[in-house]
Amino acid sequence: MFSTGIIHPMVVHFPIAIIIVGFLADLISLIYKKDSALPRMAFYLEVLGMLAVITAFSTGYFLTTPMEGEAGTMRDKHELFATMTLIAIIVATSYRGTIFYLKKEEAYHKYIAVSLFFIAFVFVSITGYLGGSLVFDYLIGI
Repeated sequence: MFSTGIIHPMVVHFPIAIIIVGFLADLISLIYKKDSALPRMAFYLEVLGMLAVITAFSTGYFLTTPMEGEAGTMRDKHELFATMTLIAIIVATSYRGTIFYLKKEEAYHKYIAVSLFFIAFVFVSITGYLGGSLVFDYLIGI
């Protein structure tokens, strides 16, 4: 029988990878200012990362089962950081989309956008670590 609980572990790798690569592209674009493809690529990866985070968050929230004990405490931390990741990536993408749409070219907008993306990068990294801890330390999903 197919269990819907396996969908979450299947999709969580996408937001982690997309946000990390997007943030690195954004960071490199600050160093190599002449290359105009990197900021666009970072923006598209940020949008794709946001969609992936929404998908991963939804599958985790709606399709996984509650846990008790230490595993439940770890799941609560994982869920808290997943929520913070969701909020951070939505804020970062909304800000970047606004400056992209309004064609704001001032340097401080770029640094604010990269800083917001960095916050999402940190949160998705912590969320991924906590999720991995659930799997490897508490054998959830194995």
